[in-house]
Amino acid sequence: MKFRAHDTFFIRKGWLSKGMRNVLANPDVFVSRENNPMDVLGIGANMVKAMRYWMVAVGLTTEPNSGQRIQTPTRLGNLINENDRYFEEMGTLWLLHYQLVKANEGKDTEATSWWYFYNEFKAGEFTRDDFLVQLNKYLRNSDEGEKPVRTIEDDFNCIINTYVPRMKSNPEKVRPESNIDCPLGELGLIDIVGTEKNGSRLKIYRKSAPKKDALHPLILLAVVLDKANGAGQIRISAIQNDNGNAGKVFNLDIISLTALLYKIELLGHIKVVRTAGLDVVQIKTEWDYYECIEQYYRAING
Repeated sequence: MKFRAHDTFFIRKGWLSKGMRNVLANPDVFVSRENNPMDVLGIGANMVKAMRYWMVAVGLTTEPNSGQRIQTPTRLGNLINENDRYFEEMGTLWLLHYQLVKANEGKDTEATSWWYFYNEFKAGEFTRDDFLVQLNKYLRNSDEGEKPVRTIEDDFNCIINTYVPRMKSNPEKVRPESNIDCPLGELGLIDIVGTEKNGSRLKIYRKSAPKKDALHPLILLAVVLDKANGAGQIRISAIQNDNGNAGKVFNLDIISLTALLYKIELLGHIKVVRTAGLDVVQIKTEWDYYECIEQYYRAING
């Protein structure tokens, strides 16, 4: 499990494309002794550390735990670089979000608080304190143990800044020309619905489902294929309720999920079976996760 590795910096627009460009040109860009990373990337030392962390956390690169700490693009990183170099497509953002929060029970994640928020945190509407209390309760019951409040509070603030545009969360502190929002804010997965009325002035947040047509059917199919792990069928309830699967990571209710599954069925890639108490998705395509992503980029590029 990993906490606060972002050093309080959320992903800024342009960071990931700049990071990929420089990693491809020089795999040791973040740790080079010959070329100062701050000069190469044009950001401060703490931001260099944060960018390095986020490149791995969203699945664009890998980095060894020991030895020479160079970064290597993943297969996903190369696919995105070849098809959406500037990270402009919504499908790209959904994939990065999925990579960030899909981890297996939080044990192999680079961003434990993100994983917990989308997979274990049940509240539809919540405040900062709701999240802090529930996450520490979860950690007390795990091998990890409770974390300092400051640590997980910084994680919570970074989660909000990841998914809520700053013009909405801190309008009095943001100038119209500011360009420091996180691109994942475009997904609309968290909204602000008000403030508490007990004098605390804590904001009340809500997990939000994707807007209509915001999630491309082939992106959902890629996730289904990834979680099916080669099986010929997968239960709809598993897609809806299993940690790391589409229902949890994309805030999909059963109505929205079913509508998207039928869209994928119309494309001929799956068969939705909801008779005789089966409620399963039969997988007809021979694509795997990465081949489905390739087909997504082909589809949007005509």
